[in-house]
Amino acid sequence: MNSVTELFRVDELHAKPIEGDTEILRGLSLMVNEGEVHAIMGPNGSGKSTLANTLLASPEYQVVSGRVFYKGDDISQWPTDARAKAGIFLGFQYPQEIAGVSVIQFLRQALSARKGIDLSVLELRLSAMSWMKRLGMDSTFVDRYLNEGFSGGEKKRNEIMQMAILEPELAILDETDSGLDIDALRIVAQGIREVRKERPKMGIVLITHYQRLLDELQPDFVHILIDGRIVKSGGMEIAEELEKSGYESYKE
Repeated sequence: MNSVTELFRVDELHAKPIEGDTEILRGLSLMVNEGEVHAIMGPNGSGKSTLANTLLASPEYQVVSGRVFYKGDDISQWPTDARAKAGIFLGFQYPQEIAGVSVIQFLRQALSARKGIDLSVLELRLSAMSWMKRLGMDSTFVDRYLNEGFSGGEKKRNEIMQMAILEPELAILDETDSGLDIDALRIVAQGIREVRKERPKMGIVLITHYQRLLDELQPDFVHILIDGRIVKSGGMEIAEELEKSGYESYKE
């Protein structure tokens, strides 16, 4: 029997915005083992954005209590760049535009920070070309300024390409399906599946509103987040229940 290796764990996490006294995460716990895909679903105001921002170590949020572990280390106090360097990929709901920095320059800097490898632009371009083909992206894409003038689908596909090239061990994807039409969603989901094929031990946490992405990716676990806590966990049957009856039955 194969042993299961814990990759990431959140213990009794309480968090709030820096400017404000109200806790939004109120005792959230989660454990992700190597190779597992976990989906976290919840209505507006349930704490999904706060969770993503807290796991990103956003300075706009404060951990009141609880701890976050990655590969056995307590990373609760680690800043964003330290988490990224250690192999945690953070996919943003609204990726930032960076004028004057091309996609290829950004990838080169990120790869150097993540792995200490200074790939030549040519080597990196070849790797990016392969992934752009898989993700249905135009070959000139890497020479555009990062996220400047990108459509919603291009931003999300760019994030998946970054995830592929940076080879993280854990990917936290915040509302990756937000603003995508069904075709773009399928391409993004296919990209995530392709990355998983190459990195079967990578863990994924999907924070999402919609079942569509779950139908495409078939996560191992689905968690329902209500009022800052996970109130129910299970498999795809939970997403199917939600589709029928919504969140009302889970609210206190």
